[in-house]
Amino acid sequence: MKISDIKFRKSLESGNLKAIASLTIDGCIAVHELKVIETDHLFVAMPSRKDEFGNYHDIAHPIGGAARHELESAIIGAYKEYISAHETSEIENFTA
Repeated sequence: MKISDIKFRKSLESGNLKAIASLTIDGCIAVHELKVIETDHLFVAMPSRKDEFGNYHDIAHPIGGAARHELESAIIGAYKEYISAHETSEIENFTA
C-alpha cells in the first residue's frame, strides 16, 4: 500500500477535532473525511456514519494493525508538516 497523496480540507484550533483530511492510496482509491483528533495524543478517526441508534460505524478502515499504523503515521506526519507550514486558525486545501 502506497499513500500517494494527503490533503487537508480544513484545520481547526478549538476543540478536539484538529483537521479533516482526504487521502489517495496507490493513486487509485480516495478516502475522504478522515479526522485528526487530539486528546492526550493525536490519532486518526476513520470515516464513519451514525446509525438510527446513535452508534457510529466505520465506512472504511484498514485491515490489521500494520496498515492502521502506516495510515496513522502518514496522516499525523503530514498534519504536523501542515501545521508547521501554516500559522492561521483555519486553512483550506493543503496538500502534503
